[in-house]
Amino acid sequence: MSNELQPIVAVGRNCWRIERASEARMIVDAAAYYRIIAEAMQRARRRIFIVGWDFDTRITLAPDREGSYHESLGHFFIELARERPGRQIDILKWNFGALKQFLSLRASYWLLRWWLAPPINFKFDGAHPKGCSHHQKIVVLDDSLAACGGIDIAMRRWDTREHAPDDECRTTPNGKPYAPWHDVTMLLRGEIAGALGDLGRERWRVATRRDLEPLEDCRDDWPEDLEPHFTDVDVAIARTRAAWDDLEEVRENEALVIDMIEHCRRFAYIENQYFTSPKIAAAICTRLAEDDPPEIVLVMPRTADGWLESVAMDGTRQKLMQAISNGTGGENFRIYVPVNAADTDIYVHAKVAIVDDRFLRVGSSNLNNRSMGLDSECDVVVDAGLPHNAGRGLEERIAGLRRDLMAEHLDVEVEAIAALEQEGKGLVEVIEALRGEGKTLTLLEMKDLSGTEQFIADHELLDPEDTEEMFEPLARKTLRQRWRETRTRFRDRFSRSA
Repeated sequence: MSNELQPIVAVGRNCWRIERASEARMIVDAAAYYRIIAEAMQRARRRIFIVGWDFDTRITLAPDREGSYHESLGHFFIELARERPGRQIDILKWNFGALKQFLSLRASYWLLRWWLAPPINFKFDGAHPKGCSHHQKIVVLDDSLAACGGIDIAMRRWDTREHAPDDECRTTPNGKPYAPWHDVTMLLRGEIAGALGDLGRERWRVATRRDLEPLEDCRDDWPEDLEPHFTDVDVAIARTRAAWDDLEEVRENEALVIDMIEHCRRFAYIENQYFTSPKIAAAICTRLAEDDPPEIVLVMPRTADGWLESVAMDGTRQKLMQAISNGTGGENFRIYVPVNAADTDIYVHAKVAIVDDRFLRVGSSNLNNRSMGLDSECDVVVDAGLPHNAGRGLEERIAGLRRDLMAEHLDVEVEAIAALEQEGKGLVEVIEALRGEGKTLTLLEMKDLSGTEQFIADHELLDPEDTEEMFEPLARKTLRQRWRETRTRFRDRFSRSA
């Protein structure tokens, strides 16, 4: 591979658009995000636009502090409507589970109040093939400030970076405690926000058959006392979308994941909820088998959230993990699970990838088949190889963000990680040297699968690659067949790019 830093992102190949961000910041965990986005919503002048997988009117954005957004989300939005009646509040939520919104008296009450409030326009999105989902998590304010990542404004998402045991604020609207939750999003200002607004408006048109007009000459301020991680930086947008109506299938996220693995030289640090895509696993295995392989570390939950997800996802992950670990270069591959001070698993919902400290990706897409070709997804990428970004020290800033994430999981200071890296230690060596008791990273154990788990994993039930396979899971190729075919293709492709 060439030593010259070249961009990984390319419009038309693995991303939709590349636009300028005057400021950008990675925000870790929902306690910080909810506070920041609530204050930004209060400042918005003409439109608050939310596109999401889930949205719950009963939660509070700030259980840990006072303020107008300390009350329920339903109450907060009514206050927003009262403060500026001329400001639109447009909300688009995936329609799955819409019925449960009306089974709760509290949720129904706030939805009725919203329906009676002229500025608030709440719609459900079912404009996709059966079995697919609308999975993007985007907030756009005045087409000038936007958030894009993995954090839903929903129940059981709020948590601090400490992920403290028995945090009294980490409860559902009914007062039931839930497990620690780790998540990440990006806050962006400038032309990139307008592009995310374009994406959201397209989604709105498809779901509602109505248009939302773009805003002009409207500029929101960057939040006070919030230091951006990047200024004047080009950011790429990568999408996933199943074919629907007049819209073609889009698989930019899948292409981008494979490209970033192919061009990874030293390491890839990845946080993700799922790992069940045989294409991605084959790309990792192929890259690790080459001369001078990189290290690839995944930080993930121990089990998927929910019984059905666990049955569908965990067994497949086990088979892929074992195939990679037992192959050439498998010693350079690790999956870690974070735990808090009480040794309770921290659920990883974040979707982050950092490659060689020159490429940062934050979004909604998981490393499973659904996110690569079925569900609507949106990721944003800072690539230091882009011409406008090159030679401006972005690599050190990205390295700082990676160390910050690792320090949160390992419960150490960022300086401890930097010091070991300056000694020449690799990613796995650093983690192994610093993980210990209490809040730390634990290795995901390999285990034997039952007959049922083997069958589900082999046929990738509930995780098809495209809409044609959705309802014919037993007729399609098995996990092993996909693995072999993809490995052969990637060996040829990667060797040509070396």
